[in-house]
Amino acid sequence: MSLFNIFNISGSAMSAQSVRLNTTASNLANANSVSSSVDETYRARSPVFATALADAGGNYRGDSLTNQTQAGQAAGVKVKGIVESQKPLQIEYAPNHPMADGNGYIYRSNVNTMEEMANMISASRSYQSNVQVADTAKTMTQRLLRLGQG
Repeated sequence: MSLFNIFNISGSAMSAQSVRLNTTASNLANANSVSSSVDETYRARSPVFATALADAGGNYRGDSLTNQTQAGQAAGVKVKGIVESQKPLQIEYAPNHPMADGNGYIYRSNVNTMEEMANMISASRSYQSNVQVADTAKTMTQRLLRLGQG
């Protein structure tokens, strides 16, 4: 694997973790949202990641997940999409609430703030780790160039 592939791999990981952080922030922002119908209620979202293989030249083939163990191949990360949680919504009887439906119920989001906070910490640490990987690769490249000058 080329030293330059490290930048592509850590860059794809940082991009994926950035999507994860943004999705988590959106979930936390809507954690206490209320609506008057099941269809309008905010549902927790989460990104789906997939391996993005690269050949020796560094070109990503996101659709091909075969031959992962061949020599010279590197694997980055790509975001396949963002899915909504299928957990049940929180239904509360509150006939005096301004958002209550005809039967007096309000519907709260299915966002679990504790899970989202743990998710945010994990994504943040993963992002920081990949920044350190890219920084280390940069330092190694600079030292390699200095060796070539001398």
